[in-house]
Amino acid sequence: MQLTKFTTFGGCGAKIAPGLLDKALCGLPRMVDPGLLVDFSTSDDAGVYQISPDTALVQTLDFFPPIVDDPRTFGMIAAANALSDVYAMGGRPVTAMSIVGFPLGTLDIEVLGEILQGALEILREADTPLVGGHSIQDGELKFGLSVTGLVHPREVWKNNTLAAGDRLILTKPLGTGTINMALREGRAHPEAVEAATRSMVQLNRRAAETIRAFGVSACTDVTGFGLIGHASEMVVHSSLGMEIDAAGLRILPRAAEYVSQGLTPGGTKNNLEFRGPLVENLADLSDRTRGLLFDPQTSGGLLFGVAENRAEDCLKVLVSQGVEACIAGRVIDLPGKIRITGQIQG
Repeated sequence: MQLTKFTTFGGCGAKIAPGLLDKALCGLPRMVDPGLLVDFSTSDDAGVYQISPDTALVQTLDFFPPIVDDPRTFGMIAAANALSDVYAMGGRPVTAMSIVGFPLGTLDIEVLGEILQGALEILREADTPLVGGHSIQDGELKFGLSVTGLVHPREVWKNNTLAAGDRLILTKPLGTGTINMALREGRAHPEAVEAATRSMVQLNRRAAETIRAFGVSACTDVTGFGLIGHASEMVVHSSLGMEIDAAGLRILPRAAEYVSQGLTPGGTKNNLEFRGPLVENLADLSDRTRGLLFDPQTSGGLLFGVAENRAEDCLKVLVSQGVEACIAGRVIDLPGKIRITGQIQG
């Protein structure tokens, strides 16, 4: 079974281009509600609604076409990706519901059973029960979850509350988009696919639980809009900016090689067109560096800010827990902009 042969796009690379999405959302009126702590106005990872003095709901959903060929693995990746939004808000997922678009004329229904088994495996790891779902017939396979979480109203991690001087830490390597493109083209090496799959099925739970003790100032997860796309959401309307250390980023095996071979998904171009203008020195970057900084990630890592004097200790603890984290950069006085230092090497 090769699920990627039955779909046009894969994973978070199927997202609508951020520029087009921005046009669709920009005119929508915001509802005023005293319980609404986080809505769509800051492009955050989930909505947050306070229901009592010490409890708020975290609500999110995420679904996409297959990024791998194996149904069970696809279910695992989709579940880890959907749960990530709750972790990125500082919350704890408590229930999940499945979202299914299934091509009955193309695939056997047993394939859906395998996908659900994979999702359940990750949900059990996250201590999050599947309580229901909704399915429709569709021309192409799509799967994901709607997830509800809980968080204390005073402990919500937002994406736009970085502090001056913060260090930025990223908890997973980059490159799932270009590796998926290589897989679709039949040019991916097994070790690259295996490394990308290990990364995508890994929950961000361990990372989120670890960093809580270090005083997170702001957090997001890196998915379909790429590292720069999601990083820019943290500063675009801010008096602060950030400096990203491209040379210090972790990159999945063979990902840099595939970008150099032109194996970049369409989402990379969309991300570059929309957020490239926010990068102060974009013209100085190599094609390889640009390709990976804007590469659409599926089930990517957390990107968060922490005080400079706690960053190294935080990184050491993350790495000791098996998290492939790195210092990705720092918050600087560059309002609403991003500066890149160094280049990504092969």
